[in-house]
Amino acid sequence: MNHEHSAVILDLSANGIGIIRSLTAKGINVYAFDTEKPYKIGKSRLATCSICPSPVTEEKKLLNFLINLSKKIGSKPVLYTGADDYVQFISKNRDELLNYFLFLLPDDNLVEQVLDKNKTYELAVKHNIPCPKTYVIDSKEELEEAILNVEFPCILKPVLGHEFRKKINKKAIVFDTPEQLRNDYCFYRECGQLVIQELIPGDNQCFYKVATLYNENMELLALFSLQKNHQFPAEFGTGAHIVSKRVPELIDICLPFFEEIKLKGIGMAEFKKDPRDGIYKFIEINPRFWLTHSLTGPSGIDFAYTYYLYLTNQNPEPRLNQIDGIKWIYLIRYYLTFLQKKKTSEMTFKDFYLGLQGQKEFALFAWNDPMPFFRSAWSHLVNTWKRKRKE
Repeated sequence: MNHEHSAVILDLSANGIGIIRSLTAKGINVYAFDTEKPYKIGKSRLATCSICPSPVTEEKKLLNFLINLSKKIGSKPVLYTGADDYVQFISKNRDELLNYFLFLLPDDNLVEQVLDKNKTYELAVKHNIPCPKTYVIDSKEELEEAILNVEFPCILKPVLGHEFRKKINKKAIVFDTPEQLRNDYCFYRECGQLVIQELIPGDNQCFYKVATLYNENMELLALFSLQKNHQFPAEFGTGAHIVSKRVPELIDICLPFFEEIKLKGIGMAEFKKDPRDGIYKFIEINPRFWLTHSLTGPSGIDFAYTYYLYLTNQNPEPRLNQIDGIKWIYLIRYYLTFLQKKKTSEMTFKDFYLGLQGQKEFALFAWNDPMPFFRSAWSHLVNTWKRKRKE
């Protein structure tokens, strides 16, 4: 294979680290960038890493930064990202960036729809994808109407999650009573537009994902599905312990949906299986590399490398048959989740130990690149300690 094109990664979270390790293992030259805080935690010895301007507050500077970088590198680099802010930036500036980089995103309109929770649910409903009952709230009158119709407990979710989490680092907030929701709604509304949604019962293992890589002509190049075992925080969080698992009935729902909306490039949809009726209920779509994508490598698919081969015109063979039963573990989050669940007797030390057995891929821990793991672990422990002090 020809690896003359470098790769440029905008993201130094565990997501970006996964891309770095996949590509550098193949001998590809990698440059990775992020804003100051994630850079300090995620910088890797395997890539040329540095701080870049913010895609939100320094858009023009970031555009010039990337153009100058591409000119310095030479052959058009392949551009990657695992964060919504960078997806939005790349989509908005795609005409200019395509002169200097190789990348594939869905059309602008679809990117806008899938980054906006309200529009995403409208899109799913339009295509007959089962969804939790969802109410868009723009006024106190709509809040009262939703309270009359929704069952409690319910959840409050931001329409633009990536912007909301910069102010309040939560994916969703649970409310047990109407009074609690009325009292707290205005506080959360100041951080962005919100939706109220029914709370689907079931534990972490009810969450599933299907990921795809479609080329420009909507031909399927890579397919992968997984099941969550644990997430952090335990109630509403991101993956801590995942297993590769082919879910044919969910794949049969997702592929026609993705093809109808033309989700080209990288796409990932999350669902929760409702134990009340056995139906997979739609949660979200991401038009980018997702947190646990590094599990695809040991599972025989390797999204990051397949994406590289396609964009550099090396005609990769479609990778549609995964290896099941391989674990992905974000070690510090798995440990913190264990501590939470141990208090409620949902998990024992034996469960924790058994979760570490078998073939696995660590999110951050690697002997040849240890520092992202240690810096991330320290950051998580400090943040946990700070939260406990506030309680």
